[in-house]
Amino acid sequence: MADFKTAARPYAKAVFEMARESGNFDVWSDRLQFLSSAVQSPDLASMLDTPNITHQQRSELLEKVAGDRLDDQGRNFVRLIAENNRVDLMPDIAGIFDGLKMEAEGEIEAQVTTAFELTGDQSDKIAGALAKRLNRKVRIISNVDSDLIGGAIIRAGDLVIDGSVKGRLAKMSSQLQ
Repeated sequence: MADFKTAARPYAKAVFEMARESGNFDVWSDRLQFLSSAVQSPDLASMLDTPNITHQQRSELLEKVAGDRLDDQGRNFVRLIAENNRVDLMPDIAGIFDGLKMEAEGEIEAQVTTAFELTGDQSDKIAGALAKRLNRKVRIISNVDSDLIGGAIIRAGDLVIDGSVKGRLAKMSSQLQ
């Protein structure tokens, strides 16, 4: 997985620079998310993985599926990815691009894992506290893990806050040993 991210990073950075120059972050984000979903669909993935398919045929297939979602730059990008046999990197390229986009726009994504579903008010309070601490706009991605018993684990960039009951019990257990 790390190798895919390493290989995808130069493509994502190149697209990010094109998007920054043209001011089309949202257009490119939507385009990359669409291409990412497309290459992960079982039917298209099996066609793209056919051993006898040429790079040009892969490119044409993706361009046809994308239709008018691609302008000249988008088609050139698809051709480059196909020519370099990197179509399978599309989900990683899209993810890295979105991270770069959020950073450029002063946003950060926070993964909040709780034992129970967060209410809108709880989510807003967590986002507000994190925004104040990180000096960035925070987008909350909520996950539920009943094994936590209670509390929450928050991951935002390099910051990890484990305020879960399970984490506290594990910490107490290690201190007692």
